[in-house]
Amino acid sequence: MAFYFVQFLTGLASAASLFLVASGLSIIFGVTRIVNFAHGAFYMLGAYVAFTLTERFSGAIGFWGGIFAAGLIVAAVGVLVEMVLLRRIYHAPELFQLLATFGLTLMVEDLVVLIWGPSDLLGRRAPGFKGAVDFFGQNIPTYDLFLIGLGPVVLGVLWLMFQRTRWGVLVRAATQDRDMVAALGVNQKWLFTSVFALGVFLAALGGGLQIPRDAVHHALDLRIIVDVFVVVVIGGLGSIIGAFVAAVLVSELNAFGILIFPKISIILVFLVMAAVLIVRPWGLFGKQEAAARRTPGLTVNPWRPLTSRERMAAMAALALAAALPLIGGNYALTVGSEIAIFVIFAASLHFLMSVGGLASFGHAAYFGLGAYGVAFLAKLAGLPMIACLLLGPLLGCLGAAVFGFFAVQLSGVYFAMLTLAFAQIVWSIAFQWVAVTGGDNGILGVWPERWAASPSHFYWLSLGVAALAVASLRIIVFSPFGFALRATRDSPLRSEAIGIDGKRVQWTSFVIAGTVAGVAGALFAYLKGSVFPDSLGISLSVDALVMVLLGGVETVSGAVIGAIVYKALSIWLVSQTDLSKLVLGAVIVLIVVAFPKGIVGMLETIRSRRTQSSKSALLGSRVEIAE
Repeated sequence: MAFYFVQFLTGLASAASLFLVASGLSIIFGVTRIVNFAHGAFYMLGAYVAFTLTERFSGAIGFWGGIFAAGLIVAAVGVLVEMVLLRRIYHAPELFQLLATFGLTLMVEDLVVLIWGPSDLLGRRAPGFKGAVDFFGQNIPTYDLFLIGLGPVVLGVLWLMFQRTRWGVLVRAATQDRDMVAALGVNQKWLFTSVFALGVFLAALGGGLQIPRDAVHHALDLRIIVDVFVVVVIGGLGSIIGAFVAAVLVSELNAFGILIFPKISIILVFLVMAAVLIVRPWGLFGKQEAAARRTPGLTVNPWRPLTSRERMAAMAALALAAALPLIGGNYALTVGSEIAIFVIFAASLHFLMSVGGLASFGHAAYFGLGAYGVAFLAKLAGLPMIACLLLGPLLGCLGAAVFGFFAVQLSGVYFAMLTLAFAQIVWSIAFQWVAVTGGDNGILGVWPERWAASPSHFYWLSLGVAALAVASLRIIVFSPFGFALRATRDSPLRSEAIGIDGKRVQWTSFVIAGTVAGVAGALFAYLKGSVFPDSLGISLSVDALVMVLLGGVETVSGAVIGAIVYKALSIWLVSQTDLSKLVLGAVIVLIVVAFPKGIVGMLETIRSRRTQSSKSALLGSRVEIAE
């Protein structure tokens, strides 16, 4: 019993730090509506800066002064980021704000390695809390007891700030109705800046307080950000009390899961999040809002069929791509095959986001399921390659059918987080079910047959399948089903009034997108000759989002261009510099700031302006002639 009590207290200590970070993210989203993917990066920066201050300047400012100063320094960095970057994109679609903060995360990951090095850093013990308390033969670190007491204190201070101060009243008002706050003459810029500074300070403080308990390393951001999103979604977006309760719940699940449910300990919190969202879609303490079927910040104009000139240009581009084996070597063909595969993957997510209005944060689940489907059929059943390519993606289709049924019941960020939960569940199964999937060792020896083994033949196969997939998705867009899906996206009430079953239509689009992603995964398995759980991971889902948003979610060819640019640039940067994430992140941020509609969206805007200028000039000349 004493052991379980100590484990319970350990979970509470972890909950304190998790609550600090999650409350900061909840406050920022509640007011600014920014899904701040860089919040984990600020947590990591807080840990690194606190380590430096407590090691080198402890004589001048002390350990606790170093922790508090680290929070202030990182908060100042957050204010700079908000003023220089985020203020420029507050009116951009929210998904592009997510893309900008993702680019910022990439930059910070390389910057901390450049400044502090790649090795783990071990911080010193907290003065006055170096010992332990004996509890029936079990030792409880006194620092853990300090953290347990700190959590409720921070909760109380935040509650007083939001309930008893004028600033807190304005923040709560902005959370409910930003337009009304602006109409009353409140300076929204500085309100947003102060909220962002507070949120970043809490994240950095949480990171600094962890250095006596954990090593500081450059993967802290991705490790914490997933748990933080889970806490915020379970507790309810914008709810501080919800963040506190959810932080305790998640931390205790992590503490006891390995003891009670060792086989599913990794996925336990995601199972709980999925259950909460299915039963209470707005979180435990969140407030129910009007359903928003459209992806937040996404407005897509009705697409039009390609003109004859555009059709000819697409055919010419495809012919040029098909000629790559005539001039490129084996490496170029391998890279070309990978780009073609990710064009399929990005196009499937683009179809779901742009036409369906559904932004999935876990789309890699169906890519990975398609890859594992091929591996099972090839290695276990011994089927030929063509049969594997035809049947393997059906595993992705099955996963999308099951998960999509629950996901389409939600909307907005809750839909996105439920898809993330499902993806993590699938990843955890692949990682832990060693007897079937090979676990972290993967499934090896998934090689193409002789007719597709050469780099040129496999490239032509990948390119042909990519062209077929993109064309098929485009045909679906302009089919009656595609129009029904767009009607559901644009006006759920009107579409329901004319007899369209919106949820069934969205579920069908989810299954279609998952199946196409499974096709990409099937080809990827043959390209690499192996399948690992990484093909189901969060990073791959984020890559797909970046490709779609980078090219332009509001354009027909955005996913194709985005996948080509992102994959080609990332592969080239890895071969050219050790700071590839820094450069790639800077490019992403630059594109978001300069071209908030994506690369293709920017080009179409320029073309439309030129067309309007030409029409205006022609109209002016006709008026002059008439006069």
